[in-house]
Amino acid sequence: MSKTEEERNITEDLEKLQALIGVAFTDTGILLSAITHRSYLNEHREAKQDHNERLEFLGDAVLELAVTDYLFKKYPEKPEGELTAVRAALVNTISLSEASSKLGINDYLLMSKGEAKDTGRARQYILANAFEACIGAIYMDKGYEAAEAFIAGQLYAKTDRIVEKRLWQDPKSRFQELSQEHVSITPTYEMLSQVGPDHDRVFTVGVFLRSEQVAEGQGRSKQEAEQAAAEKAIETKGW
Repeated sequence: MSKTEEERNITEDLEKLQALIGVAFTDTGILLSAITHRSYLNEHREAKQDHNERLEFLGDAVLELAVTDYLFKKYPEKPEGELTAVRAALVNTISLSEASSKLGINDYLLMSKGEAKDTGRARQYILANAFEACIGAIYMDKGYEAAEAFIAGQLYAKTDRIVEKRLWQDPKSRFQELSQEHVSITPTYEMLSQVGPDHDRVFTVGVFLRSEQVAEGQGRSKQEAEQAAAEKAIETKGW
């Protein structure tokens, strides 16, 4: 692909991305930086834009303010600790990467060939960071109200489910409360197996309600396996 063709494709992508985001940028160069991963610049020395880390830093702060203000007004009865936990669930990597994917940002990211092949946890971080960078770009180009409107449209609808399903709690805490609420039993956890060498051990833990094994989970630590087991137990019970 010639340089002119690549530039034309990027211009077309920026037009499509603005339509998805719902913001017509005065300076599309800011949006271009928002979707540029550091690795892309290592392979494209001719590129003039910055990578998105500074915009991510800015967007993170705008996101925290907007979500904090929203939750503070939506739940006047909730204490600070619970509001903090709900906010964390709403803006964590998984939530932001899901919002980013749903919006279609993944199709427009500029990354190195190596980064582009990764579809696992590393891609979640890249998507979440790009989402925050887009918030930062909107704030820079259009101001706080436009950035807050974008955040509202992409994230606020998740709030009711997070609160209703207690997703702001870690799975163990959530399953314990649900177990006590539904069957008046406190769950117990039992190590079922440990396999692998010390540096690469996998733990399997079962979660029980009295003698009933509800589910089991695996992890690189006992704590991680317990959380996985609790998460599966909630699904198994349908609570």
